[in-house]
Amino acid sequence: MGTRQVVILGAGVGGLVAARRLRKLLPDRDRVVVVDRATDSVFAPSFPWLVSGARTANDVARPLAKLLRGSAEFVHGEVAAVDPVARRVVVGDRALDADALIIALGAELAADAVPGLAQAGHNLYQLAGAGSMHESLGRLERGRVVVLTATPAYKCPAAPYEIVMLIDELLRRRGRRRHVTVDLIAAEPAPLPVAGEAVGAAVRSLLASKGIGYFPSRQIADADAAAGTLRFSDGSEEHYDVLGFVPPHRAPTTVADAGLTGASGWIAVDRGTLATRYGEVYAIGDVTSIPLTVGRPLPKAGVFAHRHAEVVAANIAHAWTGRGAPAVFDGHGACFIEVGDGRAGYGAGNFYAEPAPRIALRQPTRLAHWGKALYERLWLRGVFLGLPG
Repeated sequence: MGTRQVVILGAGVGGLVAARRLRKLLPDRDRVVVVDRATDSVFAPSFPWLVSGARTANDVARPLAKLLRGSAEFVHGEVAAVDPVARRVVVGDRALDADALIIALGAELAADAVPGLAQAGHNLYQLAGAGSMHESLGRLERGRVVVLTATPAYKCPAAPYEIVMLIDELLRRRGRRRHVTVDLIAAEPAPLPVAGEAVGAAVRSLLASKGIGYFPSRQIADADAAAGTLRFSDGSEEHYDVLGFVPPHRAPTTVADAGLTGASGWIAVDRGTLATRYGEVYAIGDVTSIPLTVGRPLPKAGVFAHRHAEVVAANIAHAWTGRGAPAVFDGHGACFIEVGDGRAGYGAGNFYAEPAPRIALRQPTRLAHWGKALYERLWLRGVFLGLPG
């Protein structure tokens, strides 16, 4: 048997886990190649802590070459083209042919989709934006802080709720909270809507207990940085002094140009195997869309990218070596929700359950907060453990 090659596009959560698992499961003669335009891996679940000042940019970034050492060849560059039929990828002036191709390119942040939004505030899903949001909060003596979600569906659905509660803690610690209004204006109808009414109600109760205003089902139309105003689709306006936002998301242009996206705007995959309609081509994580019976897609979250990667790696290895057993993604997932004051909630359950996802949210504890901190520390050391279900 000759040498075979797996090419992984993207070195986010899914790409890193897939590379590490494949290296363990495949013979040494088979090659694993990871392509990414970045040189560093940034641990996005820590962005709320950047906003609060509990972390710095250097705390949450590690060189990709170091994290992939011993697992895969790292190719640094922009993916210029993808041919899913031939399983050929062009990176700069280099062509890579794959016996199996894993697309883990994530979601592209598209603040430009809302006129004026990029200039009006801080992009909370970028390393620089989370850091500059913290700096703006440090200068604020009084006024109004707004955290905005620009569309109802976005990755890391707990993050804006974590951020607004950590902002409350930061302002209280600095003795400024009584002079500052803190509000979350959300495009979604309720917190974490796919998780169900009980989880949403619990999160709303947490916000209310902290005096944080919550305004759901508000669709942003445009923003005016000079005036400090947000205008919504119903014609209403809101003023802010400091704005942090979660921008709209879209699939990377390269993926769309390759004809990989469907009606949803994302890559359609088999919900169990993550296989696309092209042979030996898989897509994992945020670049996919998996519909649920509740009429919403599976949330875009790192825990799902992680488990997708494990399934795809196991199935490629089984097909190539005959060892192990076929794997299926079962829809289970979990996440931490930081609530401030050194405590975190923990939500877990089955998103594939019928007739609706069955998710339970545990009361916030210090243990869960330290659990998230430990998970972060292990990840940054290259120990890619999945969250317990």
